[in-house]
Parts: sequence; structure tokens; C-alpha cells
Amino acid sequence: MATMKGGELIAEYLVKQKVPYVFGICGHGNVGILDALHQVRDKIKMVSPRHEQCAGHMADAYFRVKHEPVATLTSTGPGSANMVMSLATALSDSSAFLAITANVPTSQANRAPFQELYAHNQADFAQVLRPVVKRTFQPTRVDMLPLALRQSFDTMVTGRPGPVNMDIPYNVFQEEAEVEVPPVSHRHGSHRPGASDADVAAALDLLAAAKKPVFFIGHGATLAEAGPEITALSKQLGIPVITSPNGMGCVPADDPLTLGFIGRNGAYPANQAGRHADLVLCIGTRFDDRSSSSWHPGYSWNFPSTRLLHVDIDPLELGRNYPPTLGVIADAKVFSAQLLAGLGQRREIEAAHYGAWRAQVAEWQAEWEAFVRPNFSAITTPIRPEYVVDSLQDVLPDDVILSLDSGVHHNWFMQFWKPKRTQSMLNSWGYSSMGFGVCGVLGAQLAAPDRPCVAVVGDGGFMMAPYVVATAVEYDLPCVWIVWNNFAWGAIRDLQYGLFEGRELGTAFYKGKQGPGGERYNPDFAAWARACGADGVTVTRSEDLRGAVEQAVRNRRPCVIDVHVDSEVRPPSTGTWQLPPIPYKEPMFGKPWMG
Repeated sequence: MATMKGGELIAEYLVKQKVPYVFGICGHGNVGILDALHQVRDKIKMVSPRHEQCAGHMADAYFRVKHEPVATLTSTGPGSANMVMSLATALSDSSAFLAITANVPTSQANRAPFQELYAHNQADFAQVLRPVVKRTFQPTRVDMLPLALRQSFDTMVTGRPGPVNMDIPYNVFQEEAEVEVPPVSHRHGSHRPGASDADVAAALDLLAAAKKPVFFIGHGATLAEAGPEITALSKQLGIPVITSPNGMGCVPADDPLTLGFIGRNGAYPANQAGRHADLVLCIGTRFDDRSSSSWHPGYSWNFPSTRLLHVDIDPLELGRNYPPTLGVIADAKVFSAQLLAGLGQRREIEAAHYGAWRAQVAEWQAEWEAFVRPNFSAITTPIRPEYVVDSLQDVLPDDVILSLDSGVHHNWFMQFWKPKRTQSMLNSWGYSSMGFGVCGVLGAQLAAPDRPCVAVVGDGGFMMAPYVVATAVEYDLPCVWIVWNNFAWGAIRDLQYGLFEGRELGTAFYKGKQGPGGERYNPDFAAWARACGADGVTVTRSEDLRGAVEQAVRNRRPCVIDVHVDSEVRPPSTGTWQLPPIPYKEPMFGKPWMG
């Protein structure tokens, strides 16, 4: 064993784990590890955005693109407290990274030193993060680090992925002990539980009895990289596929069997298939309120009259909202392969069995297309939302990675975006964090340096983290931000209008006189980009949008495109969503169906 400082041991283990980046912000609490990272700077690059929350979102997005965790580094006190949002976002969407937070020296614990939380327990910061991480480790001596490091990496990627915190007193970075660098942890996807033979047989029995089956897949399928197997099942059996936002791209988006998202802001064919199906094969997703029309029967699903096969690697998700007919704890890729193999022994389960069902689904798709398609080519000022989505679909390369922030623009992309590849549509779905898309595109670009990375963000969300443009210039990252500028917190403004008889307060941006009739206001986002040393363009006419986006991607430089979008055009609801006890609204297109 060698005598090593704690900081050196951490740095060497990150090298051994092939972690290429540490995203973080310096502070007095972590300065003790910076020299150790300096010693390995040829193997690990430290990237410092201008805010700790951004560091966490970058690490989250990096994992979503590569399925390999990186680390963040923050100082004691406020710096680490700024990580709460990004850790909650990652935990909610099963994304993994190692959050190294510094804490006060052990010799000063419970003496109220600078930035200690001590009201209930000494050096109590780990309790702040407890609800937003998969696990917290608090090694207080150098000889505790080897086990904590290995267990941290194991925990992040075993089963359902999630972020892990290592909260380290800053004396441990500099103290020494005789230690060994621990063995390499396993990689994401190396532990893949499968279903029992009995469960596979029961699943095949459900398929044999069904006449109108549909797949519903989500982030669990994406994380397992189960796209090829699920696509093969869908094609072999001719079964339609509904996707959650984090499952989009897992199966070919342009395939007629791919129906898109479900729920209030889902596609009409997906909601129709969900409420008319007699069997739902749910793989790697959960029935949250937005993908189930707030669990109102007949709007998106019809459980329990519809049979449910629910497959998830996390046993806590089975039956959380709908008791399954058959619940299976398994990896999405392994289970899908098992089902494919089992079909070879069940010749009666074939695509012809579901022909009438596919014909019905095709009719719903034709109805939906006839309703929405005319607006995709409408030339208007300000620009219609559908035109923005269609323009980006048309001009962005097939290998683009789209980083989407929370906001009304996200509703439009959930309904109409068709990603060409898996792991290429990044969403903050579970926690819906504003700032994720704005910051995450930086991490995506580092994960995929040769691919175009484009963030579509609202004006409100962009203003929460405008410093990202400076970081992109600083590190020469050719990210493009398309700011969906509707001069409002548009998603909430729409809710306020719809639920409270058109009254408005605090949901739009005005200069001087506030409220309807006032002068709509936002800063000049393109000028801000140019002030940072990036390119900046303002687009107010439909005719100029495609060219501006094409040029920005071609230039391979950081760029902000400020797109003025019509705030009075709202996504057509095809399901519902309720904020209890306020009554919910009926769909704008389509009707609930109970069977």
C-alpha cells in the first residue's frame, strides 16, 4: 500500500474508472483536491461552469447521452446547496453521476465553523441531499475512502441508475494514510436481471389472448438500450408502440407503428390506442399523471379492464398506480429478448392476429394528421409553434442531440418531434426543472463532441442560466440555443387562462405597466450572446428560421437564436391533466372512451 492524500486517492480512482470530466466550481472547501486533479489533468479535465446547478445538469445530460457517469465537485455550504435542483432532476429521471461535496473539517464539527449545518447533527449537509440522491456516503477518514468510492460507483449504476453523493470533510482531501486504490467498479448495464421462465410464459399467454395490444416504453428501455429488441418485437408482431418523452428515439420515430407520447399533450393516436387497447405491455416506464391523464379512466388508459403487463428493473414502480395483471422485475433489454425468443415456440402469436387493430390505429393516425398538418406550413409573424418544430425537424441533422428545457415549447416537442436516434432527446421529465435543457446541452456536447447539440429553451428558462453561453465560449463548445421567445411563462400562462377565465397575473413579461395591454418585454438575447463572444441572431419571420438554424449548425460555434413565437397558439390537448381540486378540461381533439 502507498501513502496517499485523500484528494490523490479520489483523483486516481476517477482515472481508474475512466471518468474523463469533473464538472464543478472551486471554493475553500474543495481547494484541497484541486492540486490532486491538477496532477492528473492529462487524463481528467475540470470544466467550471458559472453555477453549481449547471455542473449537475451537465453531468446528468452526459450520462443520458453516453450511459457513463462523470463527477461533479462543489464546495461546502451554498455551493453544494446549489446542487439540490440538478440532483433531484437526475434522481427523478434515473440518471447517474457522482456529486462530491465538501464539508467542514472533522476537528471543527459541531463548533459552528464557517458554513456548517449543525442544528440537528454535526456537519449535517448530507441530510439536505438525502431526498434527492440514491445514496450518500460520508467518509471522515482517508482510509474510509476506498470502500466509499467503490460503493458509490456500484450504487450509481446498479439496478435503476441514480446520482450518488460523497460528502467529504475538507481535511480528508489533504490528510494521508496507507491505502490502495480500490478495484474498478462495474459499468452501467453489466448487471441485467431477467424474467423467470414462468413469467415469460405468462406474458406470451397474455399476448396470445389479446386482440388489441400496445407497447408503452420509457426511460428504462432507453437506459437498457433495448431499442433493437423492442423494435424487433413491434415489427414481428405488428404491435404499435407508445413512448414516454424519455423513451422517444428508442424505436424508429418515423415508423407507422410508433405512435408517440400519450396524455394531455400526447398525440391523438397514442391516446386512442391506450384507451382502446385490451393489453398494455409497459416496459421501463411508470404511469405518472402526465402520461395517464391524471389517472382518469378513459382519457388515456382503461385499467383494470385493460390487462397490464408491467416490466421494470425497479420493483417499487410495479403497481405504483395501476395493479398489473403480470408484474415482472427485469431489465428491459433482457426481457424483450426473452419475449422474442419465446415467440419461436408460440406460432399462434403472429402479426396477422392483430391486423384489424393496426387498421384501426392507421385511421386514427390519418385523422390526427389531417387535423394538425396544415399549420406546419403556415407562414406567420410571430411564428406558429408547429412551424418551429417542423423547421427544426427539416433542417437539423439526423444525429442531432436535442436538449429540451421545461416550458410550453416542450409540450409541442412531446407531441410532434421525431428523434432519429436513441439517447438524443433529453428531457427533464420527472422533476421538470427549468435550466436542465439550458445547461444540459453543454454536457451533451462534451459527451458527443462530433455531433450537433441544440437546446430548445423557453425565454423564462434561458434567463435562469444565461451564463451558459460564456461557458460555451470559454471551453469552445459549439452548442446552439434556440430561445422560444413568447414573452411569458407560457405553459403557466396557458393554465391560468384556461382554468381561471382568462385572467392573468405574474405569468408574462412586461415593461412598465404590468398585465394585458402593457408593452411585452424581454432582453435582447442575441445581443447577450454577442457580448459573451458567441453568435447571436433574432428571428421574427417564419421565412428566416430554417436558414438561421442551418447556418448556426454549420458554423460550429456557440450561438443563440432568439425566435419570436406566437404565444396565443396552444398545444391541442388529446387527453387531460388535473390540478386537484380544480376541475379538469376535456380534450380539444378526441373524446374519452370507456369501452
